[in-house]
Amino acid sequence: MIQSFKMAVKSIAGNKFRAFLTMLGIIIGVMALVILVSLVSGATGSVTDSISSLGSDMLTVSISDDKGNPITLQTLEEWMDEAGIGLIAPSAETSATARYEGTSGSVTVYGTTPAYESVNGLSLLLGRFLKFADVDNHTNVAVINETAATELIGYTDCIGEEISLNGVKFTVVGLLEDDEESLTAVFGRGSVVAYIPYTSLMRLSSNVSSQITSFYVSAETDMDTAKNAVTELLMERFDQDDDAFSVSSQDALEDAMGSVTSVLTILLGGIAGISLIVGGIGIMNIMLVTVTERTREIGIRKAIGAGRGVILQQFLLESVVLCMFGCMIGVFLSWVVLRVVSVVVSSLSMSFSLEWNVVLIAVGFCFLIGIVFGLYPANKAAKMAPIDALHYGG
Repeated sequence: MIQSFKMAVKSIAGNKFRAFLTMLGIIIGVMALVILVSLVSGATGSVTDSISSLGSDMLTVSISDDKGNPITLQTLEEWMDEAGIGLIAPSAETSATARYEGTSGSVTVYGTTPAYESVNGLSLLLGRFLKFADVDNHTNVAVINETAATELIGYTDCIGEEISLNGVKFTVVGLLEDDEESLTAVFGRGSVVAYIPYTSLMRLSSNVSSQITSFYVSAETDMDTAKNAVTELLMERFDQDDDAFSVSSQDALEDAMGSVTSVLTILLGGIAGISLIVGGIGIMNIMLVTVTERTREIGIRKAIGAGRGVILQQFLLESVVLCMFGCMIGVFLSWVVLRVVSVVVSSLSMSFSLEWNVVLIAVGFCFLIGIVFGLYPANKAAKMAPIDALHYGG
């Protein structure tokens, strides 16, 4: 076996350029497999971490059919007294044109209540968040984020300034820290936001009414208890029709992301696997050429006593060595590419590293390709009659 390995390496080294061209298909296939799957895994990990950072103690409830029994702010206040349920915050949104002196821009306006700050884990930098008095009195106050303050007003120390939302004056009472890991940032929605009392949004937008169709719930103890409590209340209110509403958590979102990325990984891995098979065909082609070139050598070795198994082993090992050399080069180049990509996207808080389980799959697949596509040329060499081989080209 050692002697056959040395001969295989010597044969490959004897024609380096041809060997490199032969391995090129394997190199590209391995790079495609390792890089694509690692990129998907890295991006998935980044998004999943962002979702996890939002906290796992929040439920999102959406109402699709209120069955003539709509949910109001009063309803949510009553439900907060139920066992297992913590804070509840309604959420409605609209897009508005914001103006401050000579500056204008589009802003996403959220209508909600004071509980929203705690339920969603918002970080207040200056001023205050909304108060219950603001909701009860329809007060025109707004809490904006850093981006909104910088783009509209020009500076962040803007408590007390007045901005116009669709022509209605609102006093800025609070400044929120920009959250790059929020759902807004993760899914690419606008980062210029303002929070106003829910009742004020009802006056600002004709699309928002007192009938609440979306709200957030925090768990008082654990998620299962809160989810069961909310589901029971909604089932009772909507005549036991579970199609009238949906209750979801961050865990469900993470599971959905995991399912999508698993399918994507399999598809990309399959595409890369096809390129490896194409590389294997190139290995078979060059091994057939090698067998033809070394026909007289095969005849001489058989004439001095080399058995069929020895010849089969020699050429099969040479095919495997070609594949494994290509695999090693492909893995190394994949590591280099992923390092470069990580440096380029470092500002996006993403990192990509070599997925060693994918590397092991690539190594195993390349070894299998070396055997499968090298078997026919090796068997062809092993079956040669010594006399015919010695007469070849003579």
